[in-house]
Amino acid sequence: MLAILLRTGVPGCSVLDLAHRILDHCEKRMPGHRLSALLDLQSADMKAIAPGIGPAKLCGVFAALQLGQRSAGPKPKRVEVGNPDAVYEFLSPRLSGLAQEEFLVVLLNAKNNVIDVVSITRGTLTASLVHAREVFRPAIQRSAHAIILAHNHPSGDPRPSREDIQITKQLSEAGKQLGIEVLDHLIIGKSGFKSLRKEKLAVWS
Repeated sequence: MLAILLRTGVPGCSVLDLAHRILDHCEKRMPGHRLSALLDLQSADMKAIAPGIGPAKLCGVFAALQLGQRSAGPKPKRVEVGNPDAVYEFLSPRLSGLAQEEFLVVLLNAKNNVIDVVSITRGTLTASLVHAREVFRPAIQRSAHAIILAHNHPSGDPRPSREDIQITKQLSEAGKQLGIEVLDHLIIGKSGFKSLRKEKLAVWS
């Protein structure tokens, strides 16, 4: 499938060999999770692996990968928000196995139906990066009644850090002021998760 996306090879390398070269690189980066590593590749990585790939081809490959990622785990009309395991099953295909941290916000209407899942930031999470303004902007724009926070730990260990707890407390308090309830914050690892609500690591309304 990757060879189909690439369409043609580069000088001295057929399209099939090129696809194998890229996937072998991904396997070395994340053994057993090469597709996750493929989703996380940057343009600079691809150019280093296979010199000669043009920007138009890179754009097409990354666009197809993003479409595939977004279609993973079909979005249900309703998530059992009181059950952290159900929320984890919903979000895990999108977050587990990523090489970078990504912070998501699940927007819910008054009946707890999912309106949308919005990516807020990627990279190392800090309170300065995960700002209430950015978190609640899509919730306000889409008239969300409540939200669920979620992010991944690339290390695979889902135990919350002090920064995770601090961010959760800040956003929960901001939600109370805005009238948008923060129902939970899930931290997702490679094979498990932690619910900050279940662990009672923040004050919940």
